[in-house]
Amino acid sequence: MLSKSLILRGYRVHEIVQDPARLAAAKAFILDGLADGALKPIIARTFPFEEIVEAHRFLESNVQFGKIVVTV
Repeated sequence: MLSKSLILRGYRVHEIVQDPARLAAAKAFILDGLADGALKPIIARTFPFEEIVEAHRFLESNVQFGKIVVTV
């Protein structure tokens, strides 16, 4: 990172949600990115709600790359 002059910045959720203007900007950024395809969530696996225990086991296994989705 240092040789490429990259910057890593972390955010705490409270920095965003407690400021209405920043929250609105964050929502717009995410929704616009999803709409135009710039943001593409990676889904590792989808489980029906009835398999919530298996979904939790999969989460604990740490083998996933991406999000775990539980459908209701």
